[in-house]
Amino acid sequence: MLFRRRKPADVWERTRTMVWPRRSFWRSAQYFVKRALRLTATPHAIAAGVAAGVFASFTPFMGFHFFIAALLAWCVGGNLVASALGTAVGNPLTFPFIWGATLETGRLILYAGHEANVAPVHIGRMLRHLEFSQLWQPLIKPMTVGALPLGMVFAVFFYVLTRWATITFREQRRKRLAERARRRARAQSLGPRTATS
Repeated sequence: MLFRRRKPADVWERTRTMVWPRRSFWRSAQYFVKRALRLTATPHAIAAGVAAGVFASFTPFMGFHFFIAALLAWCVGGNLVASALGTAVGNPLTFPFIWGATLETGRLILYAGHEANVAPVHIGRMLRHLEFSQLWQPLIKPMTVGALPLGMVFAVFFYVLTRWATITFREQRRKRLAERARRRARAQSLGPRTATS
């Protein structure tokens, strides 16, 4: 490999970079944005793919975000690579806010006005004894219900933003390439004249 590290990353380093990027979250976000804008697909396909990935990030099914995003992107005619890039909205910085918002929204929808009847959840005890079936009613069900409206709102927002950004990026690139071709043509037309004179 051309750019292999001199000292291979140990287990701790690989685990750390899975949770916290090597450079920064801002630089990683810029990378994902540029990757999405440079995809060879229509602006609708890129925007629909990103929106599918964003929607999938709001669901509580952590290990399946890529599959959910790919399925949704396929259904709406989105780009599959863009859907994978869109799932980056769900990351260690945003997941606590996403989970809290979806849980509270789901509880508001399911138990509107009857919050007092919701028993407190002892997640640590349930996970320690692997009582996943008991997590559905108090935790996963409200998060799933809450993910639907919140995921739709953010998916529509990211669809509009990505479509606009893709069209703008391509228009600016087209102008840059046209200006570069114009300068090159002008330099070539001036070249023989200066040689003869």
